[in-house]
Amino acid sequence: MSTPATTATALIRTVTGDLDVSQLGRTDAHEHVFLSSPLLAGEDFQDLGKAIQELETVRDSGIDALVDLTTIGLGRRPAELAKVAQDTGLHIVAATGYHRDAHYRADHWIYQATADQLLRAVVSDIEEGMDASDWSVPFRDTSSARAGVIKAGASYQLISRTERERLEICVEAAVLTGVPLAVHTEVGTSGHQILDVVESGGLPASRVMLAHLDRNPDPDAHEELMQRGAFLVYDTVGRIKYRPESALLDLVAEMVERGFAGKLMLGTDVGRRNTLRAYGGGPGMDVLGRDFVPRLVRRIGVAGVDALLVDTPAAYLRLEGVPA
Repeated sequence: MSTPATTATALIRTVTGDLDVSQLGRTDAHEHVFLSSPLLAGEDFQDLGKAIQELETVRDSGIDALVDLTTIGLGRRPAELAKVAQDTGLHIVAATGYHRDAHYRADHWIYQATADQLLRAVVSDIEEGMDASDWSVPFRDTSSARAGVIKAGASYQLISRTERERLEICVEAAVLTGVPLAVHTEVGTSGHQILDVVESGGLPASRVMLAHLDRNPDPDAHEELMQRGAFLVYDTVGRIKYRPESALLDLVAEMVERGFAGKLMLGTDVGRRNTLRAYGGGPGMDVLGRDFVPRLVRRIGVAGVDALLVDTPAAYLRLEGVPA
């Protein structure tokens, strides 16, 4: 395992190669292009043609890049992910790492693996190429697509023992490789506990993005986390079962007014096939660019939207040096 080397150019690692940060463009900061989880039985989406079809609509909605936060063992298809990027022209940053306990069966190999094995899997995905078999046993079949972000997960109001162990491993991998860390929060909870673990592992909170904070639309709580340095992603755009879109627009506008546009990103976090138009569902992965962005422009202006979609993702996703 290597330590980060210095570089004069700010880069972002995509599945088709390292990209200058200035080329990223408008970014959906939380998506899933392929996904299969026992927690979401019957809602998997693994078809390459449909993925291309869906992401063409994302591109046509004015989005230039997306962050695919599908972790190890949940149906990642790195070679096909690179194919989607090539065919659609979208920049795709892919994840490695481990989700919260609920997404893995009790007999999954991650519960038997040593800490060193778990760490080596994450670092290898970043430095050598993501495992083409998604780290199914036996290890391993390297693809050319490298991961550019690490993801971990916590449960509702707590971090379980095994989740903490995997979070600590993901923190160590982020320190070793220089890629940023994203952490799933369940209904926006446990943010401070997550940051405590992150900082105790030597990774500054400024290298962390906390997901799903809009599920707990509390501006004061969000400000506290941002003041610690963390990035937040409001990633339930289009899911009005949680709250009206007007409430999410209000929340974004409030945080921008408080001066936190530089710590806030947006996404749709498609996690079920019935939300994808290519599978006959809705609202579609393009809902961010298609519907939400025009409404948000009317609230905070084009410059404000570009801060959330361009400047902040570029700052978060940049590599802290390029591994040798």
